[in-house]
Amino acid sequence: TDAEREAILHAERGERRLRAGDVLVAEGGESHALYVVRQGWLHSSAKLITGGRQILRFHYAGDLIGTSSMAWSQAAATLTAISDCIVIDLPKTELGLLFRAQPRIAGLLYAIAAAENVAMSDRLTTIGRMGASERLSTLLLDIMARLRVTAGGIVDSFDLPLTQTDIGDALGLTKVHVNRTIRALEKAGVIERNGRRVRIVDEAALVAATGFTDRYGEIETAWLPPAA
Repeated sequence: TDAEREAILHAERGERRLRAGDVLVAEGGESHALYVVRQGWLHSSAKLITGGRQILRFHYAGDLIGTSSMAWSQAAATLTAISDCIVIDLPKTELGLLFRAQPRIAGLLYAIAAAENVAMSDRLTTIGRMGASERLSTLLLDIMARLRVTAGGIVDSFDLPLTQTDIGDALGLTKVHVNRTIRALEKAGVIERNGRRVRIVDEAALVAATGFTDRYGEIETAWLPPAA
């Protein structure tokens, strides 16, 4: 509703502009806000005791990020810009006031967080029990499904600003293995690449090979209270 949109705008604070590689929040640092992505890509990552990292999730324009740290005063993950980004601060204190005034928004964010949790479980299953081709295919399908939500229509191609190291750190693969797997998917005719642009040529084949389920396209909201 107009009132809900106005309440969200009122809760938002300063705009931040990040360059590729800039850290928005460091793991273990102060967690005082969530962030709305207006432009660009970021990722959440966790430090490994070996000195490496595990990329936990990628974030795109339209996403609300930082929910994994809401329960603590310290950030549970590091948020890093993959490309040049614009993000908007949404302080936790303002979020509490927003939930009190607009309970439907609280319910919707809860539903979105639940969907993201299930999607994360899907990805953990893929990484733990499937091969490199299925892992990469699932990642591409997941990116496409999420971009379809924010774009509001059919998306079958997208710019992929990820390095092969980024992809490997997300999927538990070496950079060499990522390169080999991308080439294999191209050779199979299920994807095409033109520079950073990736096109999903045969979505049905990728879904059949991975068992991918779109967790974002149809989030159930009928249980939310009626608008005031």
